[in-house]
Amino acid sequence: MRILIWHVHAAWTTAFVAGGHDYVVPVLPDRGPFGRGRARTYPWPDSVVEATPAELAELDVDLVVLQRPEEEELARQWLGRAVPAVYVEHNTPKGDVPWTRHPLADRPDITIVHVTHFNSLMWDCGTTPTRVIEHGVAVPRPRWTGELRRIAVVTNEPVRRGRVTGTDLIGRFTAVAPVDVFGIGVAGLDIPGVTVYEDPDQATMHRELARRRLYLHLPRWTSLGLSLIEAMHMGCPVVAVAATEVPLVVPPQAGAVSADVDALVEAARRLIDDPAAAARAGSVARAAAGRFALSRFLSDWENLLRDVTRVATGVVRCESP
Repeated sequence: MRILIWHVHAAWTTAFVAGGHDYVVPVLPDRGPFGRGRARTYPWPDSVVEATPAELAELDVDLVVLQRPEEEELARQWLGRAVPAVYVEHNTPKGDVPWTRHPLADRPDITIVHVTHFNSLMWDCGTTPTRVIEHGVAVPRPRWTGELRRIAVVTNEPVRRGRVTGTDLIGRFTAVAPVDVFGIGVAGLDIPGVTVYEDPDQATMHRELARRRLYLHLPRWTSLGLSLIEAMHMGCPVVAVAATEVPLVVPPQAGAVSADVDALVEAARRLIDDPAAAARAGSVARAAAGRFALSRFLSDWENLLRDVTRVATGVVRCESP
């Protein structure tokens, strides 16, 4: 099967393109948001190829995976024909929650795939068919050692997103230990006691996370981060804000999960000061991460793709309006 998918979330797409199909990612001269092409810091297989809009018009595409509302119109323009489609909703709803209507609500011709049960619960999708396919990740090669008395955070755009990603909480933990923040758009983060690492490649980031004593997860209102799952797979103990999907997937015994930030700070102090306790918590985290096996993720997607293409639902309409 040849699948058209935009490069939106590189970590999620890395798992998706491991499915054994042929994948086409749009590329534009400026490599902007709707034409980034292949990821440059993630290991994508050769089955992922770039194509310009003109090249897409000449390709036989079997399925479109949409991830943003604007992509439906782009697919209509660039493909020039009707193609089965599904829509992956990566995010928690914004606006008047819990009344937020999904942009593709009441669309019986398409399936919305949520990445967490929490997101599925909170979005109002009307009569649009929905499924939940939880994340899957390849188990990172490094294993937690925790030899550095430092705290690791992975986040994207923490300055712009602010309270959404819990950026205002990071400084509370520098009294416990130095905090290292990895991600995209972290260069502008200026907090005493915090060191930033802008857009590291995946292998480097995994290696460095494994050396930190604990992993800190502070978002108030985001979907479940793949970096959190990867850290758990490595055996990192986790201290996390109890928001959205986190309480459902991170056992308290994996470190600490709470909406009480003072309690999280004290838990971080305990784990920093007690490597043996950190190691025990990390073992719990690693066991809990087993539900996010890549094989299960790919199997779930294979079942959905088979259903969608068989009954020809979710068609990207290409006729004139």
